[in-house]
Parts: sequence; structure tokens; C-alpha cells
Amino acid sequence: MTLQVSQDEGLTIRRNFLDRSKRVVVKVGSAVLTNSAGLNLPVLENLAREIHFLRQSGREVILVSSGAVAAGRRKLHLTDRALLLKEKQAAAAVGQSSLMRAYEKIFEQLGLNIAQVLLTHDDLSHRDRYLNIRNTLFTLLDWGLVPIINENDTVSVEELRFGDNDTLGAMVTNLTEADIFVCLTDVDGLYTANPATDPDAKPVYIVDRIDRAVEGMAGNVNSALGTGGMRSKVNAAKMVAARGGCSFIGPGRAGDTISRLFGGETVGTFFLPQEEKMASRKHWIAYTLRPKGFLVLDAGACKAVVERGKSLLPSGISEVRGKFGIGAPVQCLNAEGEVVAAGLVNYSSADIEVIKGVHTSLIEKNLGRHKDCDEVIHRDNLVVI
Repeated sequence: MTLQVSQDEGLTIRRNFLDRSKRVVVKVGSAVLTNSAGLNLPVLENLAREIHFLRQSGREVILVSSGAVAAGRRKLHLTDRALLLKEKQAAAAVGQSSLMRAYEKIFEQLGLNIAQVLLTHDDLSHRDRYLNIRNTLFTLLDWGLVPIINENDTVSVEELRFGDNDTLGAMVTNLTEADIFVCLTDVDGLYTANPATDPDAKPVYIVDRIDRAVEGMAGNVNSALGTGGMRSKVNAAKMVAARGGCSFIGPGRAGDTISRLFGGETVGTFFLPQEEKMASRKHWIAYTLRPKGFLVLDAGACKAVVERGKSLLPSGISEVRGKFGIGAPVQCLNAEGEVVAAGLVNYSSADIEVIKGVHTSLIEKNLGRHKDCDEVIHRDNLVVI
């Protein structure tokens, strides 16, 4: 829910978090970076100056940039029709080089060097690769470079995609333990209602907790936000908040949004972190891994997992959905189908079908072999959502 504080109090809270920030992830989308002619070079130049401002203030900066497909589409003179997957991948291959060439030229004029990093969701779904990417980004920052990250659209297929660069930006923020995720878009920020149709709609300057009311506000803003939309940006802010970081959503075409934000002015919407910071590995389980299946829990199991922090035992499972192996990520649902937890299973879906609803003492009898463990999901691998 939005904080019930005055504007001055909200600005003071925001100022305190911004003053302490040392590492910033900036995400900018295609709707901001491109126009009918292709890459919007004045916007890229303003963005580079803003990142230079952050660097001059002693902060490290990582840029998550869309724009490859849009740039390739314009360069190849493709029409505005919907592209097939193979066409989008080809357009990304053409546009990515144009995008990076433009960035390299602009940043060099400011005395900054850049580094390109292309990722798929699969790169972050394996813990060893996740940590390797983290180490690479830290090395680039240590060398004084500005890493520019984009989804590897040329090779990404549905199961490898992040879905949108808002999610990618949030994941990079958590991966690198950045203090703030700055999401630049083509709207001014979050509103209480649709400002185009409701004269009483008011901008929301600060959010202390993302609940259903705030998520509902995310559907109020009309824009050309591309694949993400305001809802995905609010969801990204929620991911960052769970790991203890702040987020900001503000206008990307304005040339001074970042400097105004860090200068203490009232601009955009600022999201505060959760009071209780989620551990890195548990955050990875909850927000990076995609579920391979679902377990429906009875009321007793839901209470034990959510309220008492217990492991998930087979006796509390009423239904298994999907096919998955040992160690797979799954989501736990209540009887109403709401997600209550996520975790890594100790048994395959076939084995859980055999032991669901039974006491742990009967696991071996039902399986017809020695049991691996009592818990279907141990609490160390279980995260309450």
C-alpha cells in the first residue's frame, strides 16, 4: 500500500535511500530508445549523460537495454506487421550490432568504456552459471566499465526467454546486489487511476509495500510499453524489494530524470524495500527459477509451511500437477489455486503421486524401496511467496 505520509516526508525517505546507494541498475525499453526512424540517438545521448552523472558521483552503473529487435526492424525496412519468431531473431541479430555501435560511440565521447553481455533465462536458471555471470559483472565493474545487458533475442525461444526486460533488469539488480533498480519508461510513473479518463487520478510518488491495491493501479496506465507494460514493472519492483533493494519508475524520454531523482526532486514513483530481506539463494528459487510443476497442499500443510516455517511433508500434499524430476523447482498452491510457496523437490512427480497424503513412516512401503528423505521439500529449499 502507498505510504500515508506527506510529500515532504516521502521525499526524505527516498533521499535517505538514494544517498546510501552505491550500485545502480538502469533499465530502458524499446518504447523509449526507438522511434519511427530507428534508434532515437538524442535519447541515447541523454541516457549516456545521465549514467556519466551517476559515475561521476562515485556510483557503479549497469545498463539493461532493449532496442535490438526494433533497431533491426527499422534497418531492414520491415513493415509494422507482427514478425515470426525466426524473423524477430534475425532482426535482433542485425539490430544488436547497431545498438552497441551507437552506445560505444556515445559513451566514448564521455570517456566511458562499455561491455556487452547477452543473456537468456536459462543462463540464470543454473546456479553455477548464475554465479559465473555475477563474477563476470563484478569484474567489469572493477575495471571501471559500464556493462550493457540485453536478452539474447537471436537465440532465445519461449522457454529461454525472460518475457520482458523489466524482469531481466530486476534479476540483474538482485544478481549484483545493486541498491536501486531504475526503470525508465514512456510514462511518468504509477497513478491511482487512469489519468487519461479520471480527472481525480493522482501520481503515486512512494510505495512502501506492493500489495493487490498497488498491482491494481498498474493496470491504470495506458502507454506503448512494448512487451512489459506497467504491471511487469511493478512486478519487477516487487522482486527487487524482496531482496532488500529499491526501485524507481519514471519518464525515460526526459533528458534529466535520473539527475532529478538523485538530486531530490519529485519525479516518478519510488518503491521501498521489504523490511525482511530474503536470502540470495531463496530469492533465486522464488523469483528466477521457473516452476516445472505444482503441488496442491491441504490447509494444514499451508499453515505449517507459511506460518510455522516447516518443511513440506507428503502427508500435506493433495494433488500433483505436471511431470518433473528430482531437484526440480515447483510451486505450492492452496486449495484456491493461489501460490503460497516455491521450492526444490526431493522426489520426482511420479514418486510424489505414490506418497502424497501418507505419513512419512509409510514412504518406503508405498515406494517399494528405500526412501531418500522424509521431506518432499526441505525448508532450506522452500520459500514462502
